[in-house]
Amino acid sequence: MGTLLLGLILGMRHATDPDHVLAISTMISRNPRLGRALRTGVVWGVGHTLTVLVVGVLMVLYGVTVPPRAVAAMDLIVAIMLVCLGAVSLRARIASPNDTPTIAEGIVISPVRPFVVGIIHGLAGSAGLTLFALTTIPSRAGALAYLGLFGVGTVLGMILVTAGIAFPLKYAGKVSIRLPGLVSRAAGLLSVIAGIAFAVLGLGLARP
Repeated sequence: MGTLLLGLILGMRHATDPDHVLAISTMISRNPRLGRALRTGVVWGVGHTLTVLVVGVLMVLYGVTVPPRAVAAMDLIVAIMLVCLGAVSLRARIASPNDTPTIAEGIVISPVRPFVVGIIHGLAGSAGLTLFALTTIPSRAGALAYLGLFGVGTVLGMILVTAGIAFPLKYAGKVSIRLPGLVSRAAGLLSVIAGIAFAVLGLGLARP
């Protein structure tokens, strides 16, 4: 039970990885409506969990291993993705409190984007370490249960992350009309910078 509880807690902690927070920030800061932000977080979590579950099940049931180079390649893809998400956020239109409901509702992110981003994140960063940890659990049933709870924890963690970002932004717009836009631009810029830094670091570590 302790191991299973650890899987749930690690899943929630995994959702707070810097690259995850930056990626989700660029997507929800354009229109920080709480309901839509939470749905974006859930979709991201489902995509992320799907990748981890598929690879984890293959590892537990069939002994498949993930080569270190594959994990390094996924980290590089995540870095490129962060740059792209940041660039889109810097150019995108921001929802304003003065917008009519119809216009504000139109400034949304397609569910496909957070789902794909979640899938890509599934093999990068600490998710790869989590998959490696499965090899230390002797029972297949225990390993699969751990894997499932890690996925549940990741979804719950991302729901909390998106709520923590969207809720303050919602009220920031009432204080200053320009503030949510500035936050969105800052998130985009940080995402670009982080993506470049991660790519440079990843390429440096990949060198023999």
